[in-house]
Amino acid sequence: MRFEISERLFHFRQPAGTSRGIYTTRRSWFVTVEDEAMPGAVGVGECAPLPRLSCDDLPDYMQVLEAMAAHVAACGAIDYDLLRPYPSMLFGLETALMSLHSVDGVIYDTPFARGEAGIPINGLVWMGSYEEMRARMEEKLAQGFTCVKLKIGAIDFESELDLVRRIRERFSPDDIELRLDANGAFPYEDVLGRLERLSHYGIHSIEQPIRQRQWEKMAAVCRQSPIPVALDEELIGVNIPAMKGDLLDTIRPAYIILKPSLHGGLHGTAEWIDMARQRGIGSWVTSALESNVGLCAIAQFAAHVYGCPPALPQGLGTGQLFTDNIEMPLDIIDDQLFYRHGK
Repeated sequence: MRFEISERLFHFRQPAGTSRGIYTTRRSWFVTVEDEAMPGAVGVGECAPLPRLSCDDLPDYMQVLEAMAAHVAACGAIDYDLLRPYPSMLFGLETALMSLHSVDGVIYDTPFARGEAGIPINGLVWMGSYEEMRARMEEKLAQGFTCVKLKIGAIDFESELDLVRRIRERFSPDDIELRLDANGAFPYEDVLGRLERLSHYGIHSIEQPIRQRQWEKMAAVCRQSPIPVALDEELIGVNIPAMKGDLLDTIRPAYIILKPSLHGGLHGTAEWIDMARQRGIGSWVTSALESNVGLCAIAQFAAHVYGCPPALPQGLGTGQLFTDNIEMPLDIIDDQLFYRHGK
């Protein structure tokens, strides 16, 4: 078994505002694997840590990735315990091996991968100025999305509340499911008051209303919030099963939102999903600004673990962000993601 690693810089069509600043470019490392026992077969996986957010955002990322790839090559398999601290590397390496053993890129045989059914997804409205966010919101609604995720916390709360009000003036909760992502922006002393005001507009859920690593405070928010609370950043760096259980038992969120590149690769994400199900906690998966290579693997995984169609819209609509993306057989039609291989 032999791995090759290459680095690539992608460019956003428009600046992407996040809780960690504004991205104009995105760096990924691609692992390509061949096996002499499988002549002509090649597998490719994407390793894409998010700067200042991923627990494996390391200054010597390439060197560590090379060492991990060499270990997998020597062993002939993934050492999941060794790779737990490096979720983005695990995601790239495990999907490269799955791709190597796939037939025509299909790593899970599902109606989605066969091109027979789509996966409902949410439209994403990035952080920005009031006018920018309103324009992006209008664009998503015009495109036919029935579930919209609005990133908030970048501008003043009253303006964001006005955006939510505008949606509800035109569309009822039966017409448009509205998800909010606060990215930890609300001060703890203000959070319940803000959630109460937002709750009048039929909000499906709100991600990470206060900053992460405040388990007791987050647990109190989850108990008292009139809006179901979902965790995202809170899960980053919680890679050991016992810690995952402690977090879920302490905070008791309504949902967890899982990005394989951040939350343990596909292996660790499946652990989170199973442990959440045991506790009656819902979940969905989303991408972490990977290229179409990573997005395709995550979408196939989502169809595998949740069924097709899944009960909840997934967060897989970011694959068209780049001007120089890698071509993959993925299409967004209305509010669904389709895999068009062989079509």
